[in-house]
Amino acid sequence: MWLSELASPGNRAPATAVSGPALATPGDRLRPGRTSWRMTVLLAVAVIVGLAGCGGSHPSSAAAGPAFPGTPAGVQAQWLLQALGSWPIPDAAIRSHFSPAILATTSPADLNVSLAEWKQLGLVSVASKQPDSVEFVVSIRRGQRFRVDLTVDTHGLINGATTQELAPTVSPASVIPALAPGWVAQPVTFQAGGVTIHGTYTHPGSAAAGTVPAALLITSLGGSTDRNDNAPGDTAHRDDFIAVANWLSADGVASLRYDKLGSGQTGWGPYAAHPDQVGIGPYEQEAVAALDFLAAQRQVNRARLAVFGHSEGGIYALLLASGLAGPAPKIRAVGLLEPVPIRMLDLVQQGPIPAPQVTGAAQQGQMTAAQARSLQQQVTRAVASLRATGTLPPGTPRELVKGGFVWPTPLLELAQIDRYDPAAVAAKLPAHTTVLLTCSNADASVGCTQEDHLAAGLAQSSARLDYVHLDGVDHFLKEDIAGIDPTNNQALPFSAQLRAALKTFLASNL
Repeated sequence: MWLSELASPGNRAPATAVSGPALATPGDRLRPGRTSWRMTVLLAVAVIVGLAGCGGSHPSSAAAGPAFPGTPAGVQAQWLLQALGSWPIPDAAIRSHFSPAILATTSPADLNVSLAEWKQLGLVSVASKQPDSVEFVVSIRRGQRFRVDLTVDTHGLINGATTQELAPTVSPASVIPALAPGWVAQPVTFQAGGVTIHGTYTHPGSAAAGTVPAALLITSLGGSTDRNDNAPGDTAHRDDFIAVANWLSADGVASLRYDKLGSGQTGWGPYAAHPDQVGIGPYEQEAVAALDFLAAQRQVNRARLAVFGHSEGGIYALLLASGLAGPAPKIRAVGLLEPVPIRMLDLVQQGPIPAPQVTGAAQQGQMTAAQARSLQQQVTRAVASLRATGTLPPGTPRELVKGGFVWPTPLLELAQIDRYDPAAVAAKLPAHTTVLLTCSNADASVGCTQEDHLAAGLAQSSARLDYVHLDGVDHFLKEDIAGIDPTNNQALPFSAQLRAALKTFLASNL
């Protein structure tokens, strides 16, 4: 690797400058749709492409933007700037400007491949430190910012760089789209299976009866995420369903989002003494009750109902629209935003394995091959036990549970929802249904290849599908092209691509 001193995402210090991603050799790259793959691409982009400035063109004068110094490092920055203007860079040119140490591990062809996304970045500022280094700051789609320190060797050839992701300059609340003028976000309650469910009904302050289309919003994990898709312990909040509700208001669509059983104001209610015994039933009941409540509102047009599900909520959206969750008002359109696309426990088994809580290398986000095999075996046993009994096997290591294998949702619900293959449910959608399905190459939880499985199921139905591939959008719908934030809590803008796709879908189908 020609970029050094880079820490893994799991070791980043919160709310401060932290180490960024590392450029891996081709053999190190993971499949698209995983965070590590995005890191691989970003590093060359952040270190080299960041020099390109906004829109990818170099400022013609100091007045037009930051300028690089006339030092050896600055001269190389100037060369890169010009070379990127006619990408790909000829192999001979790369060999003339990069040090032998870099070229010993990274070929010109690999460098060019990594530079494919260079237009994503804009130059923010430049600071000269020494003749053999230049420090500058770049931004990704005017969101994430990185400080880069590029160095040259004694011959003035590029020989390395370090990157640091900088703390956000705005608050999470400042990136939430505004509610449409004249609209109201009204706290409401309704009953489902003997539980009082709390939610937010977003609607125009005044509208004639039966004139407003409406959408039910179902968040991700039962027992964990509240109506806004926030989970306990979130320090900055994700708030992705506030964003979706406010987008919908701008498009004239009312919405209802609610605290699922075990979350927010709803809490566990009568299940407080035994939450692990809660299965899929109560979550299906509350989804049906929520749609009934929404359809009964005076302003809502019952012939123009939609349901949107995020992550695990996508499965419940499909169960509701297909009729498998129980009798419910007719749904005209379904939005599946980065949904769980395969059986739940298959996704758990395929996903990242939490690092063991031991000392030494493992504390640095590393583990030996033997540790990795052991942990994978434990995951396999846990999945088999959950599928057979709805419980974890005796002696399941605490780190396996706390580290992320069992998401903060009731074990019985996890085991029971695993019985559904989302693609098989999707194949049962009524012919009149239209579906928006999204995937992103920067989603660290589910990849586009996995979402293709769900798309294949939708193709077996008579539903009309709008399948949107997003670029650089994380699992919680934010612009995160770097794909390096495992907490998804940064103050990043919500996806403009998703916003545009949602607006078009609603205009055509609701």
